[in-house]
Amino acid sequence: MSNWKIKLSLFLNYFVFAILLNSVGTVILQVQSNYQVSESSASVLEAFKDLSIAIVSFLVASYITRIGYKRAMLLALALVGGACLLMPTIGGFGMTKLLFAATGTSFALIKVSVYATIGIVTKNKKEHASFMNFIESFFMIGILTGYFIFSAFVNDKDPQSASWLTVYYLLAAITLVAFLLLLSAPLDESSVKTNSSKPFLEDFADMIKLAITPLVLVFIMSAFTYVLIEQSIMSWLPTFNSKVLNLPTTLSIQMASILAASTALGRFTAGFALQKIHWFAVLIICLFAASVLVLIAIPLAQNNSGTPVTGWSNAPLGAFVFPLIGLFIAPIYPAINSVILSTLPVRKHGPMSGLIVIFSALGGTTGSIITGNIFEAYGGQTAFYFSLVPIGVLIVCLFFFNRIQKKSEAKIEFTASGGH
Repeated sequence: MSNWKIKLSLFLNYFVFAILLNSVGTVILQVQSNYQVSESSASVLEAFKDLSIAIVSFLVASYITRIGYKRAMLLALALVGGACLLMPTIGGFGMTKLLFAATGTSFALIKVSVYATIGIVTKNKKEHASFMNFIESFFMIGILTGYFIFSAFVNDKDPQSASWLTVYYLLAAITLVAFLLLLSAPLDESSVKTNSSKPFLEDFADMIKLAITPLVLVFIMSAFTYVLIEQSIMSWLPTFNSKVLNLPTTLSIQMASILAASTALGRFTAGFALQKIHWFAVLIICLFAASVLVLIAIPLAQNNSGTPVTGWSNAPLGAFVFPLIGLFIAPIYPAINSVILSTLPVRKHGPMSGLIVIFSALGGTTGSIITGNIFEAYGGQTAFYFSLVPIGVLIVCLFFFNRIQKKSEAKIEFTASGGH
């Protein structure tokens, strides 16, 4: 049986959640105007999203094979569709927090299920790595689309206008399409379905044991640090464009799409490059290039001419250059996820996917809150210079991850050959 329908469904599920999850940067900018909240207060929206992801993943990751990947994804789409319908009806900063909590809860189910399902619908390590990069690049296309969808509903002439909330009716409709496609897509989960009578606590203990193995522990540190970098930039780029580069609100949101576009291109290109070049060499080169770009791009934000910006044609150079960091950080996350998943047996992909989601969420929250507080206290340039610190930490983490992964792979091959 062909897997094309379930693969298409995975792409669409990721597309929907890419728009919702990464609208947090746009919404952070909007709630500052609509609900008169400070930068540090607005930064908690990231926590409502990411802590929900972490908590739900923590609770269900070891148990999700019993729920079923398809069933979990359908439940997630139904929950977030309902939240989208409530958002324009109720409004307010409190409802905004609840929306991101519902989105985070749903995405925990989606991401664990999608990552685990990739292991079912791909045949080998190369196909796994390639599909992982392509689906992550499609996630970035969803983010890119989201910036333009949201900006179309923003009223520059009236910052207090709630017209932007009507975008959630459109998102509810897209979610319904994703739900119906998944409902009709066949998925054979027999290879991972377990009828084990082990109690929940034993399954949970197995996930914890997996988390404290050296290979997984170093991977977790790497994933946490990467997402800290990515989300600190992505969530605060619209605010940086508006408050540092003095762009109009609509343009601030639209130009943040350059980051999503460059990240999508970086991941798409990496899908081919990683088939020929070892992942560690690719990622180290990318991180050093990202560091150089930060040092070049941030000073450009200090050289504004002071003339009013009316559109893309007269936007400052810094608004175009800094988001290109996405090209260089793009391959890191899908590459390390594929390395860890393809090193482990398929039956461990569900719990491992849960660990990926948990620590990615914690990294995203940490990055956004730190950046929001630095932004408020010291300004946007200093907040984005901060990204150099976790980039340095990530280089060190990847060095140790590569060493331990090689040893682990050699040990598996030695065992498989019967010790000869």
